[in-house]
Amino acid sequence: MNDLKYFLTSQMRMSHIYQPVMIKTLLQNGGVANQNKIAREILMYDISQIEYYENITNNMVGRVLRNHEVVHKNKKNYYLEGFELLTKNEITELIEICNQKISEFIENRGQMVFEHRRRNRRAVTGSIRYKVLTRAKFRCELCGISAEEKALEVDHITPKNSGGEDSINNYQALCYTCNAQKKDSDDTDFRGFKTLYDHRMRGCVFCDFDQKNILTQNNLAFAFKDEFPVTNLHTLIVPRRHVVDYFDLTQPEINATTELIRQVKKLLISDDNTISGFNIGVNIGQDAGQTIFHCHIHMIPRRTGDVENPIGGVRHLIPGRGRYPNK
Repeated sequence: MNDLKYFLTSQMRMSHIYQPVMIKTLLQNGGVANQNKIAREILMYDISQIEYYENITNNMVGRVLRNHEVVHKNKKNYYLEGFELLTKNEITELIEICNQKISEFIENRGQMVFEHRRRNRRAVTGSIRYKVLTRAKFRCELCGISAEEKALEVDHITPKNSGGEDSINNYQALCYTCNAQKKDSDDTDFRGFKTLYDHRMRGCVFCDFDQKNILTQNNLAFAFKDEFPVTNLHTLIVPRRHVVDYFDLTQPEINATTELIRQVKKLLISDDNTISGFNIGVNIGQDAGQTIFHCHIHMIPRRTGDVENPIGGVRHLIPGRGRYPNK
């Protein structure tokens, strides 16, 4: 008693309700409970799941039953038409018919009836989920709500049934509401996504790049040392797909190139501890200086004293406009 009480009151550190719910469940069930029982108890506190089935109730099943005049709704309450006229035996008989209908349906369809609640055919591992949520700063990447206010889910940006990969670059963190609404609000035509990322252009220097010179890579992008470096260790980050400029990148490709930018930073700094800053830039269009029309991101290491006055940085692209007043 005292040890458990001390753990609950003094030692337990909580990032969620899971620990006290599990202990409470064990206490209420003679000190033993299987994982399914514990999971059901946790589910009782999961507001996001309640919101999901409230949406089902109001917009699907409730609407159908109202149209058939089986139920009516007043504010948030549903009322069964004619219930007050039913006897106890009739209520028992009708409940048994409902149970029979439920059993028959599940027997015919199996667990496929609930497949829409399985976001991935292959479960996202805890470590990958943590990386996705960390990258999103534990906020929904659509509405911005914090994970402390609403549970976050790991969503496929390009759906699996449209060729989307089980890849961290194709994952995003969405709160339950945004994830549930995404199907209705996203009218992107995904029919070409199965082959989109395989697109290459014959004769393109980056599409034909020698793989042995790659510094680091992931499934959608790669990085290598610039052949004509502005500074030592000047590196390019390039999407594998032949895409003209940054504005044509998909969100998974943006995720992939951003991931490589972070990786390259660590690699270059570990290779050269004199690096004290970076310029990161993209030339988009001929008038902006683009000469190779396959998107690529320049990552240029900077060092103390490499120019007399670095203030202004990329502003010096336009001669004479880089300096700030009084700088």
